[in-house]
Amino acid sequence: MRSLSETLLAAQKQATHTPYVKLEASNKITGVTRLDWTRLYNGQGDDYFHAVTMPSDGSLIRAGITPPSDSRKLYQQRVANPGPESDFSQWTYTNQYDAVIVAAASHGAEVSIFWINTAREIQQLKSNNYGINWASPQLVDYSPTTAINGISAAYKPNGDLALFFADQQTLYVKKYENGQWQTKSAWNKTTGGLSGVATVYDGDWNLFITGQDSDGNFKLWSLVYGDGGDVAAGTWSQLKEFARAPSGGDFIYRHAFLDKPDVFRCFYVEKFSGNQAYSRPFWAHSVADTDFIDNLWREPVPFNLSSEYGLAIAHHGDYCWLSSINGVWRAPVNSQSLELTTDVLSLKQESRGCDGSLTAELSNDGGYYSSLPVPLDIGCQLSLSPGYTTSQGNEVSSGQSFFLEACEYTSSGGKASLILHATGGWGLVQNWVSRHQFRWNKDTSQMSVRDILAFTLARAGLKLGVISQSSVITGFYPDFTINPGAGGNAVINRLMSFVPDVLFIEGNKAYLVNPQAEDTPVYAYGSDHPIFAGHYQHGALKFNRAQVEGYDSGSESAIITDSFNWDEIDKLYDRFIKLEDRNIGSVNQAQTRGEAYLRQAEIESANGFIRIPVNCGQQVYDVVSITDSRAGLDAEKKRLLGLSLIYNPDRGEYEQRLALGAV
Repeated sequence: MRSLSETLLAAQKQATHTPYVKLEASNKITGVTRLDWTRLYNGQGDDYFHAVTMPSDGSLIRAGITPPSDSRKLYQQRVANPGPESDFSQWTYTNQYDAVIVAAASHGAEVSIFWINTAREIQQLKSNNYGINWASPQLVDYSPTTAINGISAAYKPNGDLALFFADQQTLYVKKYENGQWQTKSAWNKTTGGLSGVATVYDGDWNLFITGQDSDGNFKLWSLVYGDGGDVAAGTWSQLKEFARAPSGGDFIYRHAFLDKPDVFRCFYVEKFSGNQAYSRPFWAHSVADTDFIDNLWREPVPFNLSSEYGLAIAHHGDYCWLSSINGVWRAPVNSQSLELTTDVLSLKQESRGCDGSLTAELSNDGGYYSSLPVPLDIGCQLSLSPGYTTSQGNEVSSGQSFFLEACEYTSSGGKASLILHATGGWGLVQNWVSRHQFRWNKDTSQMSVRDILAFTLARAGLKLGVISQSSVITGFYPDFTINPGAGGNAVINRLMSFVPDVLFIEGNKAYLVNPQAEDTPVYAYGSDHPIFAGHYQHGALKFNRAQVEGYDSGSESAIITDSFNWDEIDKLYDRFIKLEDRNIGSVNQAQTRGEAYLRQAEIESANGFIRIPVNCGQQVYDVVSITDSRAGLDAEKKRLLGLSLIYNPDRGEYEQRLALGAV
């Protein structure tokens, strides 16, 4: 149950109260601002290697290389106050040529452009006044070869920096500390050829990498080079995959870019060489309230552009920027919101199982919504906060969000309305379809069920939280594959079938609960909080015997266990269910799985509902106690399997219907 203030808790228990329901639209998706890009410049120039950075004065510093046919000349550009009226067409030649690849970084007034040339020289061009004037190029080091397919640099807040470059299969780092360049060092990973690297400093150097693994599969990876944040200084984290294309196929990934205007946002190029070939930028962002090392990324999304060399990303102030040789884009970073509360005529919210929805009717008598005001539009986030008017004013319980799927206009009897149809987080999961194949734990224990669940939910933009959890969900490492085309609901249901835990989604998070018969109630109904009506039913279990078959790879023999509910068998004879799973490798695992199946059947054997004045903090799978003397219930424990909320002030309705199950 969400926590409530004492005054809000008291208000919802009173015999008479004044409802207050807050509804707000924002240009967010799962709590992350949706960047709505506007192209400010569509110019000339060959698509080739490029970079962008923004020092603290907000100027836009771009660097670019011309193709080999023009001697790979290095150019730079500074736009002092970038905006819709700016001229992004003027470039300044640096008198440097034979440049193989380029990167840019800035800190305060200091700006650095790095490049490697055909003589293997790693060069730096530095400005100490926001890119207005530049010192002479400085030789930093030499690369082992000229086969450099990725380069990136990032400053620390103290002015130190790290330069990363990918030379064939090896990633190197060269650090600048205390005014001195340090000796370059190589990572400790084994891969195939690398095709892109990008970095952002945030406690450590966080890296986004494109390339091939040792088997030739193209990958997108996250990696952390430690500076004492999440990873020890001078050490490398594990390479963590978040997309792949099989070797021998027609897809490759390259040209990585990374920034953190709010969450981590990456861009890369996906190149398809089959029929209807294309080369297109894709982008993804990290899930809200997660750390880079968690490797939790929303599913990559295509960008409406054909480009071989991708889009570099930077930010300053209220805007995020994209740049290529011949294009500049801008998008507001700050979220926009629109209060809808005073126009709400009625509202219905439902949450149960793998479903959640919101329908809200807004008054449109004055025509305000005839043209949808920003940011109210298909795809926007609707935040619902139920509450009451208390002695402290209007108080609400926040945390519920939905995503607008459809708008419906109605007009009759002199009344005009806009009806909003929105889905909850389960709708995002249902709409997610895997674009790639993933497999874990084939040969070694890599990710537990909980880890795979968190990874899968992240593809839909959701963070996994824990209210309670079993030891199974953190200790079971199944050989698990997600195939291309697999739907989100199917993947989640399969994962949850391994464990006794249950999952519900609220707002921008999914929550794990391990339901236990001894769970204590978090709220009481029928004493202080009235019950309008109650229906209570207890029935037979759907099955009362569960047989689980696994496989012991050591002895190469089957494992078969039975779990029983003897009271039910004595009354109804056995109702049988059989499960086979070669991931189950021990008697204990098989027994635990069977007991989890019987436990779920027991919870679902009871049903019914109560109608109550709205409890603003109630959540699915909460355990509550119910006292209803008319039905013979005295502090009877029930588990909530679903809830619906109805708000219709014209009819004086503000109530919830709570679906009941056994504890």
